[in-house]
Parts: sequence; structure tokens; C-alpha cells
Amino acid sequence: MTQPTPNKQHLLLVDDDQRMRELLTDVFTGKGYQVTATADGREALLHLETVAFDTVITDLMMPQVSGTEVLEAAQRRDAQLPVIIITGYGTVDSAIAAMKIGAHDYIQKPFDPEELALIVKRALAHYQLVKQNRDLTARVTLLQGTGLIGSSAAIQGIKEMIVRLAPLAVSLLICGETGTGKELVARLIQQNSDRAASNFLAINCGALSESLLESELFGYERGAFTGAVEQKKGLLEVAHGGTLFLDEINSMPLSLQVKLLRVLQDGTFLRVGGTKEITTDLRVVSASNTDLKGLVSKGLFRDDLYYRINGMEIDLPPLRDRREDIAELAYHFLNRYSHKYDKAIHEIAPQALRMLSDAPWPGNVRELENVMSRAVIMEPGAAITTTALPPSLGAASLPPAAANLMTLEEMERYMINKALAATNGNRALAAQTLGIDASTLWRKTKRYDL
Repeated sequence: MTQPTPNKQHLLLVDDDQRMRELLTDVFTGKGYQVTATADGREALLHLETVAFDTVITDLMMPQVSGTEVLEAAQRRDAQLPVIIITGYGTVDSAIAAMKIGAHDYIQKPFDPEELALIVKRALAHYQLVKQNRDLTARVTLLQGTGLIGSSAAIQGIKEMIVRLAPLAVSLLICGETGTGKELVARLIQQNSDRAASNFLAINCGALSESLLESELFGYERGAFTGAVEQKKGLLEVAHGGTLFLDEINSMPLSLQVKLLRVLQDGTFLRVGGTKEITTDLRVVSASNTDLKGLVSKGLFRDDLYYRINGMEIDLPPLRDRREDIAELAYHFLNRYSHKYDKAIHEIAPQALRMLSDAPWPGNVRELENVMSRAVIMEPGAAITTTALPPSLGAASLPPAAANLMTLEEMERYMINKALAATNGNRALAAQTLGIDASTLWRKTKRYDL
């Protein structure tokens, strides 16, 4: 049995005319195709059962097993597999009938072999697209149940981008407001890439001071600074072979941007206090919750680093722009936390669902998850009702009397959310607006899962 040759498109040629069979075999072999040729339709059926072909070329009128039967067998194997019918004078009507039941094309004898070669070339190009679309659809389907919940056109587009870009050695920038799922998308990219079996490490560039961020990224040598009692490898080194996710890269100080640029350009760096050059091979996926181009124009972010990290950009929409996904997300989190807290709640009352759907969600999916977790805890019945939802939910702005309806924690969480939304996710500016230091804001956003 003929075995497929890697990287060669494989043709099945079926014709009981020996001279025609040998001529076409020579023509297609000369054009770089792998050809399996047979004079017997019965043998062709056996080939179709065991070998994956890219196109079938078959004579229509043959003894014992006809070209139509070969066509039907090919369609049982793969309904999209192109079958080209060779027909003689007087059998054109039969060829047209074969087209009606799925043949890709037909050619009438006598013919120029180059004309047939052109038909085959077009059939192969069509089948290649079919297979690519199948593969894309299959990989998108695999993303279902991975946490990227939603059936909106926006989310389907994100899933398609993930499966298209994940296998490619290209730097990626994920943009979106706080809570839209940037780290989840980064993890899905890692899981669908050739680095899936290696490390995925994440760091929030906005949560650490400049010196601590430098130490975490680049590592340090013993004695590099007070307290450096032993050598420590940085994330750039530990993530070798895998993926490093730089969240809130928009908050990275300019001094560190220069050092990161060198890593992305050369794959080399020095530990803090070190003199030995270290080489690393990793994929960097970055994320920003604010407009990086705007920061570049203001001189707050290096343009050369921007273009280095932005090989391709994935923009995640805020939850308010894909409200059709809110019900699906709400039920997803309902099932998760009902199981976690061992509560038999499987429904959301219509009024509560309407309240969820109409809410502004400045904290996006992360805020919705937190609300549903709280609702499952608070709900005494078998369905989530409005009484289990935060009183502030759905308020685009804080009503004067709302403070009397909130706990202190709810008020604090609400104001932090508002500050982050008003500053486009700039944590340093949000902390200044709230009158607290950055470290306090970081602790509170972790506490409230913002």
C-alpha cells in the first residue's frame, strides 16, 4: 500500500487505460505531487479506506467499479475531498450527473494534460482551505470550557485569534480594561502553543516598586544590595523555554523598559549586581489596561519597546460592550460557586438577571464573578434574587442615599472600582485620587479581586 510522503500533496489516479494512466502519472509526478495510480476501481476503494488523499482523479466508465462508485466512496471518507471525473465522448451527461452528487469538476477526453493539471491545482487549493477551516473550527471548539465564556461575535473573534496566533513565534500585546480577562487569554495562548509543556509565569508590573520589579524580572547576585544574602534567578531566567506574561506593562518604569528591550532584541540580560551575561529563550506576552500609543506620544512609554511587544494586538472588549454574554457568564459563575459553597442554587430569577444585564460593570468579568460569588453566599433560596445582589449594582453613579444601603467593604470596593475606571486603570493615579499609597491600593485590589 502506498504510504503518504510528508509535505507532498497526494493524488489518487484511477483509469483502466494504461497509456493514459502512465501519462498522467508522469505529468503529476513531474509537478511534485505524490501519485498513487490504479487501473482497478476495486483497488481504488481499498486505497480510500486506508490512505488520506488530497484529490481523486477517476475515469467515469470502468469495468466492475465505475467512477461514480469511486466518487461515492471518496465522499464517505470525506465529503469535501475533491473528485475530478474524466469522461469520454457520449458520457458528458453522466459526468454532469456526477457533479450534481458532489464531484468537484470533470474533463472530457481528449484533453490537454496541462488543462487537467490546472483543474487539479485549483481543487487542491480549495481542499487546503477546507482543511484549514476545519482545523481552526476544531481548535476554537477546544477553547470551550476553558474559562473564556461567551457566544458573542466579539468573543468568538478572540477565540479565533488565539488559535491563529498561539502557534506563531510572534510577540503579543493584549489590551483591555481591568477585569476583562487578559491573563486568561495569555494562558490560553500558552496552552495552544508549542511551549504548552513549559513554564507560564506572570507578573504585574504595576504592583511592585521599580527596584523590586527589577529584582523579580532579572534576578540578582548575592551581595547585590542589602538583604541579597543569596543568588536569586529572575522570571526571565526561570521562564526559559516557556512564556512570561507582563501584566500592566504600561506601568513599567522607563529605566526598566530599556533593559527589557535588550532582552527582547538579543535574548540576553544581566542579573542585578551581575557581570555574567545570561541567555534566555522565552515568549513574552504583554498586557495593558490603558492606551499605550497615548503613553508613547507623551514620552511615558518607549516607542521602540512598544513596537517590539506589539507584533500582534488582541483587544478585549469591556463587558458592557458584550452584554449578550452576561447571562452565560452569570450562570457559569453560579455553577462554580454553588459547587464550591455546596449550595443547591441553579437558577437566577428574571428580575435579578435583568439587573445583572443592565449593570455598568466597571470591573468587567472579574467584578461579575465577585458579585455572583457573594450572591451565592447570601441567597437563602433555590434561585438568585435581587436581595442577594449588592445594593449598588446597576447604579451608573453613586446615589446620595446609597451609602446607607452599603456595607463599608461594599463602599470601599465601589470607590476603588470608580477610581480605576476614571484613571483608565492607572493604579498610581487611582491611589493618588483615593488618597492612599500604591501598596495599600494593591492590597485592596487583591482583597476585592479587582
